[in-house]
Amino acid sequence: MKHNVRKIMTPRERVLRALHGESMETVPFTIYEGMIPQCAAEREMRNRGLCIVYRKVPAVSGRHANTRMRREIFWENGKEFRRTFYETPKGTLNTLYENAGFTEWVHERMFKSPDDYPAILAYIQDTQYTPNYEAFARAEKDFGGDAILRPSIGLEPMQRLISGEIMDMQVFCIEWMDHRDEILKLYNAVAESNRKVYQLMADSPVQAVNYGGNVTPEITSPDMFRQYYMPHYAEAAEILHKKGKLIGCHLDANCRILSDLIAESPLDYIEAFTPAPGTDMSLAEARRAWPNKALWLNFPSAVHLKNDKAVEDFTVAMLDELPSTDGIIMGVTEDMPPDRWRDSCRAIMSGLDRQAGKRKG
Repeated sequence: MKHNVRKIMTPRERVLRALHGESMETVPFTIYEGMIPQCAAEREMRNRGLCIVYRKVPAVSGRHANTRMRREIFWENGKEFRRTFYETPKGTLNTLYENAGFTEWVHERMFKSPDDYPAILAYIQDTQYTPNYEAFARAEKDFGGDAILRPSIGLEPMQRLISGEIMDMQVFCIEWMDHRDEILKLYNAVAESNRKVYQLMADSPVQAVNYGGNVTPEITSPDMFRQYYMPHYAEAAEILHKKGKLIGCHLDANCRILSDLIAESPLDYIEAFTPAPGTDMSLAEARRAWPNKALWLNFPSAVHLKNDKAVEDFTVAMLDELPSTDGIIMGVTEDMPPDRWRDSCRAIMSGLDRQAGKRKG
């Protein structure tokens, strides 16, 4: 006698279905690896369906064949610093980072003066890529459905110059006015480098991949976004979609001014979108602006400071703005107050459960 056994979806499967626009009985909840420690509270939340977003295993590995790198670690006033030297055929560059736990503080980027342009160009052009499929597939299998591996193509060519390792935002703005031809040489070199990744990513075991993000509309105007960002989303998406892969972007800033262009893009999902009060768009406004894209949210950071009841109520009210929770994923992509993450994340999950009950009822 055969028995019908209802298969319980893993946290990873629920996230993937939501990324494809499907409706889950309860909105999935995700958090970046390393943002909460492995402990009883983390285990409890994983048992409730929390999915870890693991970004440490690349599907495609990059290396520099002709650039010699060396690193110096030192401590000052109890803080750990890392200076890295990049010895290219056209000169030596260096960066300085401070270890800050989940993230890093950038004190110095590669660009120090216009004399560095030849070395930076050589560094970018020196990048080579190889598949890392076996390690990626093995890591995915090892997690057993408790995590989704989410690799990245890298930053968009222009964004890498604005917020990547090359120069900081203020320096970029000055150089854009004073040495635009040199900036565009770097931009074109990054574009060519990124193109090497598209097909490798399409042929990989990946199901969803990010392309860039952290676009700041106060710096990147709609005209600039249309000219220097959208063509790269389109080019990558055309290749990835042929192999059934999803492509998204980490857009967590004030996106209202770019919302129409984002809607025109072939991006399948908007990752880390932060509803008001974190940005200038509510969740309802984002859904109206991007009706055909999955919204993979970042829970607004300021709300973590509220008490548990307020966090739970906010979660319910935010989702109540929507006619449907199809294609919605709740996430945490930013640091939380160390004394609040346990209770705040539990309250978010309780809010998701409560909101699901309301819709079902």
